[in-house]
Amino acid sequence: MTFFSKIIGTGSYLPPRRVSNQDLTDQLAAKGIETSDEWIVSRSGISFRHYAEEGVNSSDLAVTAAKQALDAAKMQPNDIDMIILATSTPDFISGFPSTACIVQNKLGIKNGAAAMDVQAVCSGFMYAMSIADSMIKSGSHKNVLVIGAEVFSRILNFEDRTTCVLFGDGAGAVVMSRSETPGVLATKLHADGSYADILCIRGQVQNDAITGSGYLHMDGQAVFKLAVSVLEKVANEALDAAGLQAEEIDWLIPHQANIRIMQSTAKKMRLPMEKLVVTVDQHGNTSAASIPLALDAAVRDGRVQAGHKILLEGVGGGFTWGAAIVQM
Repeated sequence: MTFFSKIIGTGSYLPPRRVSNQDLTDQLAAKGIETSDEWIVSRSGISFRHYAEEGVNSSDLAVTAAKQALDAAKMQPNDIDMIILATSTPDFISGFPSTACIVQNKLGIKNGAAAMDVQAVCSGFMYAMSIADSMIKSGSHKNVLVIGAEVFSRILNFEDRTTCVLFGDGAGAVVMSRSETPGVLATKLHADGSYADILCIRGQVQNDAITGSGYLHMDGQAVFKLAVSVLEKVANEALDAAGLQAEEIDWLIPHQANIRIMQSTAKKMRLPMEKLVVTVDQHGNTSAASIPLALDAAVRDGRVQAGHKILLEGVGGGFTWGAAIVQM
């Protein structure tokens, strides 16, 4: 028997604390660091982002997003037989135990469902979704909860205006289930570790201390150049694997990192900007959470409809990148 995987429910969650560019401008000015709303918007397209309060972890954001996705799928937590959670900001140092296991417990799943974290930074959701697709198609699992959850505000250096203004916190989730009709039409994943140093955290845990820096480091120009190049290539690879042309895509939902990268990808693929789903202006870059957050926003406001073909794609530290073609 041939199995297919299909997204049957989406969900998302943003922490209540909404931080504007002016809020950050004032915060940085108090430290003698100059920035402005115009400077941030012109370089990234970002106007707002959300920050989790102290004591709120990635698992807390993930649980709320997961509950929304389960409700949309008309499922109970114990219907899930696997959780795959993408995050670079796990609840515990080194992700031990996995945040997916923490989420499993908080959801009250008692059926022994498998649970694991995936670390591919901003490409994490693409990696997690591809793994879920493979698990379902193999017949080993039936209902997989795929989550991207981040509290990036915890790893930002608020004395570095080039990075601290770009990122936010949030979570997005989808329920992927076995289907008799195709849903995920193709996935493509890549990585190149020779670019590890352009987007990374250089600190290491030794005993009870962090050596080096625990803050995010990014070479913005290098990341921009590489991202624009690989996103077009992997998108075309996924289209070829699905047997589709770009004009057959109803929506492009890329990783919400930078509006210029997103618009450049759409132009290179000759997709009209009306087909580009944009949430970066309101959410900032939420890393592994950005794609499912944007997908859920487009589902809930009615843009994404049953039968629509969607191109999802992302790039992240590693350097990693990936794409998927999904029919809703």
